[in-house]
Amino acid sequence: MTKYSSRRKFLEKAGKGLLCAPLLASSVSALATTAGNGTRPAGQERKQVRSNTALEAGQGESKRGVRLDIRDFGAKGDGSSKDTAAVQRAIDRCSVLGGGVVTVPVGNFLTGALALRSHVELHLESGANLVGSSDLDDYPVSEVRWEGKWIPGHTALIYARDCENISITGPGKISGSHSVGGRPSADRPLRRPALIEPIGCTNLRFDGFSTDYHLMWSIHPTYCDNIHISNLTIRSTGGNGDGIDIDSCKHVIIERCDISTGDDCISLKSGRGMEGYALLKTTEDVVIRDCTFADSIFACIGIGSETSGGIRDVKIESCNFTYAKTHAIYIKSRPGRGAFIENIDAENLKVGKMEGGFLRFNILGSGLQDQVPVPGAEGIPTIRNFSFSNVKVEDVPVLVEGTSIHPRKPLDGFVLANVTGTCRKGITLANIKNARLKDIKVSGFAGPLLGVYNVSGSGLKDAVQIAAPKVPEEIKAAETPYVLQ
Repeated sequence: MTKYSSRRKFLEKAGKGLLCAPLLASSVSALATTAGNGTRPAGQERKQVRSNTALEAGQGESKRGVRLDIRDFGAKGDGSSKDTAAVQRAIDRCSVLGGGVVTVPVGNFLTGALALRSHVELHLESGANLVGSSDLDDYPVSEVRWEGKWIPGHTALIYARDCENISITGPGKISGSHSVGGRPSADRPLRRPALIEPIGCTNLRFDGFSTDYHLMWSIHPTYCDNIHISNLTIRSTGGNGDGIDIDSCKHVIIERCDISTGDDCISLKSGRGMEGYALLKTTEDVVIRDCTFADSIFACIGIGSETSGGIRDVKIESCNFTYAKTHAIYIKSRPGRGAFIENIDAENLKVGKMEGGFLRFNILGSGLQDQVPVPGAEGIPTIRNFSFSNVKVEDVPVLVEGTSIHPRKPLDGFVLANVTGTCRKGITLANIKNARLKDIKVSGFAGPLLGVYNVSGSGLKDAVQIAAPKVPEEIKAAETPYVLQ
């Protein structure tokens, strides 16, 4: 047994919440309310107390310090002259003077990559537009995260590393150059620039601005704590590009955002394969509320499939899902990821015009298999405590597709309650224990409302039996033990 395997065995026995407690000593986390094994009964209300209450209250805006205008540092804003040096100098000057606000006035300011600094708010006034350069040489190369792995790649248009108390505020706009988007390939292995990408930062506030960028992620916090994203208008249609990717981050609020994307509107992830499993950087304590979503390629909210660091304590509430190529909410992983997905609560949702359906679980085969997957039973993700209540659906093709779950690690705790509206097909579930279905009042469906295989719990009285899902072959251990390097 490797040291990583031993570590996971201890984590299962001692409780995931208790292991993470030293990391959260400055806050009263939701994890502190869990019972000895780090779990709670399915559907039980979870109290979240953030360590940075000022951030949640919207008080992160700089109330004192210097206020600098990028035009005073030579920025022209004519849309053709590169203003990178001028904008960066204003940011750097603000930082060394103790922090404050850097103002972007009316104009189209063409820039390459900009490094945001601690205690600096970048404020985009109405009519201001930061426009990304179309020259890849304007984006430095560094170690960046791509689909759950650290690889060489270009930094974002606006990036930050190991900073604290940083903000980007509106009502202006940030526009990426669509020509620099895309995915790594054999002939172009470097990851392409994201639009906004803080890494290893604490206390972030993004509020009030709009974005336009496709073929790559718009906002990608990685290894960050205390993030408040609010009142954004995010557009990435026209290509494969996520809206907001929360990657191994803790204590996150996303609220009152209007997101229309060419891939997941919001994606929660935490690493892939043995690298992500060894690092164990969990995404946890995430609130998504009062948002509107539309997606033209995949799902509105995707949880996974990069889940090797674990994902826990996610609350989705009072959101409007207006369109998705697949599902409104898609929880996904596969054997070889390891770790866990737990405590996912969603309520007060409005769902319509989905091409796939309202909800899908796929824990058997979603996403790319890693080059070094987590082997054996340890590599099968542990999933528990998924709750969905007070949901209104309108003509969704499938209400719930929940059969792609491994029988060796069934979903423990599933609530589906107070669902109304119309659907063309009902609910299929497999390999679930402690299920609770209540007040499912939908119409318009063909066939049985509920089909199950190896499901126990309440509300299953009229279910019909379905075939067992096909399970992939077990992943064998590598001949050479994995070493993180």
